[in-house]
Amino acid sequence: MVVSRKISLKTGGLCDIINITPQIVKEVAETGINSGIAALFVAGSTAGLTTIEFESGLIDDFKNMWNRVIPKDIPYRHDQAWGEGNGFSHVRASLLGASLTIPFTNKALTLGTWQQIVLVDFDNRPRSREIIVQVIGE
Repeated sequence: MVVSRKISLKTGGLCDIINITPQIVKEVAETGINSGIAALFVAGSTAGLTTIEFESGLIDDFKNMWNRVIPKDIPYRHDQAWGEGNGFSHVRASLLGASLTIPFTNKALTLGTWQQIVLVDFDNRPRSREIIVQVIGE
């Protein structure tokens, strides 16, 4: 069986990191599927999905890493073409990735003890985001 759902939320941009674990847990539980996988996909080219321990120190470390690896304040050809100033956002999102797959059994996600699912919005402005959740299993 396959069940598709959508989660909509507002973000602040500029490496806004939002814990979406509770919403994913709810969506999986409501499908009635006992075991399988939850395939997650964020629509848009300036946001990504990953798992992380969602605690303030690590969140700061994660944000600082992006500033070191893909800085905001260097020239990007995308910015020259479109003038939006968010070239860095596209590069960051491409590196992180737009999708994530998480197995579940007995209607429970098989996440580690401190592991949460997060949406990371890299854009240079607040956005409305949509996450597609496809639950596949039996």
